[in-house]
Amino acid sequence: MSTIQTKDGTEIYYKDWGTGKPVVFSHGWPLDSDAWDPQMLFLSQKGYRVIAHDRRGHGRSGQPSEGNEMDTYADDLAALLDTLDITGATLVGHSTGGGEVAHYIGRHGTKRVAKAVLIGAVPPLMLKTEANPGGLPIDVFDGIRAGVTANRSQFYKDLAMPFYGFNRDGAKVSQGIIDLFWLEGMRGGIKGHYECIKQFSEVDYTEDLKKFDIPTLFLHGDDDQIVPIHAAAELASKIVKGSTLKVYPGGQHGMCTVEADKVNADLLAFLES
Repeated sequence: MSTIQTKDGTEIYYKDWGTGKPVVFSHGWPLDSDAWDPQMLFLSQKGYRVIAHDRRGHGRSGQPSEGNEMDTYADDLAALLDTLDITGATLVGHSTGGGEVAHYIGRHGTKRVAKAVLIGAVPPLMLKTEANPGGLPIDVFDGIRAGVTANRSQFYKDLAMPFYGFNRDGAKVSQGIIDLFWLEGMRGGIKGHYECIKQFSEVDYTEDLKKFDIPTLFLHGDDDQIVPIHAAAELASKIVKGSTLKVYPGGQHGMCTVEADKVNADLLAFLES
């Protein structure tokens, strides 16, 4: 396996295919880099270099006791880009990975970055507060913590249904997609997954978004049951100057999988623009 070692000794697993312009992917919770298979296969066949890592505590990366928070996630991404000496990259983040991309830019700038794409992403803030009345109440995230603690395996099988919109009337349910979601989730560690919940729910990425100085595309489904669009992309796209928001009518959170053809086409068009 290809890995790098971070400054605290954690091994980060990554995939690196192709030799063209680099596209670097950050995955959502509780998944790993395999969640990007549809995009990585497609873009590598179009001549791009595609790179994706498993976040610490997730997938095939190390499961350290410490560092399961967004500052370290962003620094791990920086370590990957620095080790591979990546320049001119397009960073693509889904869900929690969108927060990781935003916080990377907030902490490390855009010297290695040419463009950014945030898909169903958590910024600016998922939690409902006085300043963010459209967010979700803390009870929602406490419920996720309880599910992970009590029976993580069953929780992930249940979570896949709204994640991909399989609970909607007329949805074409894929047991294979549900099984893959479960597999990727269970490859990760319970401590890293549990501690990551706070990172995607309670971290405010507003100041990170203000530091974006590159072309940025937001893709979001208007029926996203996990990261509601009104509290996410609709706000974030207004903070990032000159950014573009493309809404997928009826689109779900797992759009990179269930609407892979549309996402791939939009990514390719943005890369070539």
